[in-house]
Amino acid sequence: MVEILVADAGSSDKTLEILKKHGVDKILPNLLITGEAGKAVGVEAASNEVIALLDSDNILDGRDWLTRMVAPFNDSVIVGSEPLYYSYRKEDTLINRYCALLGMNDPLCLYLGNYDRFSQLTGKWTGMKIDVIQKDSYLQVELNSRNIPTIGANGFLVRRDLLVETAYRPYLFDIDVVHQLVESGKTRFAKVDIGIIHVFADRTRDFVGKQRRRINDYLYFKKQDMRSYPWQKTNKKGLVKFILATVLTFPLIFSALRGYMRIRDRAWFFHIVACWLTLLIYAWGTMRGFLGIVSSHRRPV
Repeated sequence: MVEILVADAGSSDKTLEILKKHGVDKILPNLLITGEAGKAVGVEAASNEVIALLDSDNILDGRDWLTRMVAPFNDSVIVGSEPLYYSYRKEDTLINRYCALLGMNDPLCLYLGNYDRFSQLTGKWTGMKIDVIQKDSYLQVELNSRNIPTIGANGFLVRRDLLVETAYRPYLFDIDVVHQLVESGKTRFAKVDIGIIHVFADRTRDFVGKQRRRINDYLYFKKQDMRSYPWQKTNKKGLVKFILATVLTFPLIFSALRGYMRIRDRAWFFHIVACWLTLLIYAWGTMRGFLGIVSSHRRPV
């Protein structure tokens, strides 16, 4: 049985009308407004064995998407499952095509190696050293506390009984709950050979807004001791490589050209813009955090 729960953060358009028309099981109030808070509200109300966490900017790629994503749970050792890649569509906006091709929404992850979707640039789904066993329709991956890709968002499925044992309230930070699961010995996940469409940013200013929110939220909640994924212990060499590549710029141009030679799409050249914007936004946010000037658009708990 499939149960559809939607956490509504005060929609003022026809969202609620559409949900009721299509027979959504429960519409839940999300008083803290954000996606992370909405997920926590949904988990609290869910009753089935497996929970699928979907964001408002996700589109399922295929009518059999859910069936294929649930299949790995027939093996009792599988804790959660996630699509192997972001679906690439030529009709999408330039930035969304870039993210799908690169296999991530944050170019910093390319240099840190902790990305979690197949990248057309590297030919791998992650740059981390992770034990993998090829199954019929998915990769069984064995995570460890030192190597955890940014798994947990955009089409992540997880066993409910394990998820509720994590600190997912009042904000369910996806990578944090995965980190907690791995730390507790729940280490086997499935990367299913299927995609998900992620409508990340239509315009450059949308990309800027999401990167700014990413760094501000992390610093804000880190200060409140509400974040657990050890970002400060990530690949230091990768961080230096990202900074040097961006400042010098020609390594970015080389990467864009390499991607373009593999798949002829001018979206690759947004890589130069994306890296520069990310460097400037993260540097500014980190400096503000160092000075104790941290803020978030999240509502206080």
